[in-house]
Amino acid sequence: MRQPAAAPFETPRTAEHGATYGGFRASPSDPHIAPREALLGNATRPHSPTARVVEGGQTGSGALHQEITEQLWNQGLAVVQLNEPLPHHRFTELGEFLGTAIPETDPAVQPFVQERVILNLRSRHAPTQDVSLQPFARNSLSLHSESSGAGVARQPRYIVLMCVTPGEDTGHARTVLVPMREVARRLSPSTLELLSRTSYRDSPEAPAIARHVDDRWVFSYRDFLDQELRWTHSRPDTDPGTVNAALCELLAAMYAPQETIGVRWRRGLLVVIDNTYHFHGRTAGTAAPPRQERHLQRLRIR
Repeated sequence: MRQPAAAPFETPRTAEHGATYGGFRASPSDPHIAPREALLGNATRPHSPTARVVEGGQTGSGALHQEITEQLWNQGLAVVQLNEPLPHHRFTELGEFLGTAIPETDPAVQPFVQERVILNLRSRHAPTQDVSLQPFARNSLSLHSESSGAGVARQPRYIVLMCVTPGEDTGHARTVLVPMREVARRLSPSTLELLSRTSYRDSPEAPAIARHVDDRWVFSYRDFLDQELRWTHSRPDTDPGTVNAALCELLAAMYAPQETIGVRWRRGLLVVIDNTYHFHGRTAGTAAPPRQERHLQRLRIR
């Protein structure tokens, strides 16, 4: 999702039409800042998920599809090691098995798109503030749910990542994952209630930041780093300071170090993330141009 343009800090205030609205901007003293810097800067090493080896993944789909289905059902995350990356037709076939692949329509990413739905994520650019180019750069990506500002029907359910080339052995970026259930467990009931009535003001179709689905909490949220998040809260009599405190508590829970999973990429590693079960992000890569670019392929599945 494109982040809203930065705006001058706005003092929260009460709207006239049955809602409260305001703005949240992280402070350097907030409790999530230090663990976020440590995680995204590769100062900490989150535990790695166990990859199940699927032999013959290149010749038949049955075993691969069954393994992915079982892992997604059990944990909202599938991690599979193949002998070699899937060819394009097999990769898109996997997407069709999971649902409907979302076309990559952003003009800025078209040079990296194949078959309309496969996005080639290459660590080609130096660190950049251009949100459209950040997936192809060597900077970190803050924790987020995919397309958090879109309506629920337009958000992907699954993000499929496959490693073609892992890049350098040392200093390359890792994909990091945080289970939403663990984030919700760390939040107070009052915070969850506040977040369930709060949404992005600049994205009218976006759902509440926290919503209850099938007896679990699902989040639609991105860590906006030092940019302001302009929010709307459905109750007009809510103290805006309590909403900002809830957002601060959410960020602290997201970056709790003991909950983080780190994927170290190897050629042929396939990861399927349920967007309603995990936040995801990326640690920083090497500052200097690497000898070998990291190359992942991505599908977003609705």
